[in-house]
Amino acid sequence: MTMDKLREQIIRENYEIVMEKIEAAKARRNAGGEVTLLAATKTVPAEEILFAIRELGLPAVGENKVQELLSKYEDIKNTVPLHLIGHLQTNKVKSIVGKVDMIQSVDSLRLAEEIAKRSIEAGVTTKVLCEVNIGCEENKSGVLPEQCGEFVSALCEIKGIELCGLMTMAPVCETKDEYKKYFEKTYAIYLDFFRNKGHNKIETVLSMGMSDSFEAAIEEGATMVRVGSSIFGRRIYPTK
Repeated sequence: MTMDKLREQIIRENYEIVMEKIEAAKARRNAGGEVTLLAATKTVPAEEILFAIRELGLPAVGENKVQELLSKYEDIKNTVPLHLIGHLQTNKVKSIVGKVDMIQSVDSLRLAEEIAKRSIEAGVTTKVLCEVNIGCEENKSGVLPEQCGEFVSALCEIKGIELCGLMTMAPVCETKDEYKKYFEKTYAIYLDFFRNKGHNKIETVLSMGMSDSFEAAIEEGATMVRVGSSIFGRRIYPTK
């Protein structure tokens, strides 16, 4: 399926606006370093993802659901790094290990051990992030902030996976300053383990901030932002 020119123009203009905002946010922050734009492509057709990769230079793609990721895999594989950014059930691990470059949503030792087991069987090492429930919300997955130190230390001991940093999803906030409080707390955890303790990773990842909050996240130290609707527009869910 090919895209019409109007759709291409909309995505191009949106992408340019997002990149401008990323650069402006980087200039306002004190952390320094680069920021990777990862497109959150839930419900986005493969042809639009490929357009953003080939024509606009999109550097990375993240899918929320295993089934949707697999449905697009043959079209987008071997283009840019592909991440799983949504909640992952242990019974779905086998189907994506070796296909994704990183799993951002590791929040339990049981899940980490299953990823490690399937990775060893496949002869690969899977990069992972520890998901932090920075808002301590009961309806969200992720490790509670006070448990992060012990959890990430345990992840470092598991063969078959490579811990590369942290990911968080802030609670829905009314203002930029409210978002920044959550991102500041996450950055402090990130600094404590991955920077101040001399962790052996040369390049670590702090994935935080989405379409409504990526500028605040960058200002507070994010190295990766997950932006979807600001690039591709409002999600259109298939009717059942």
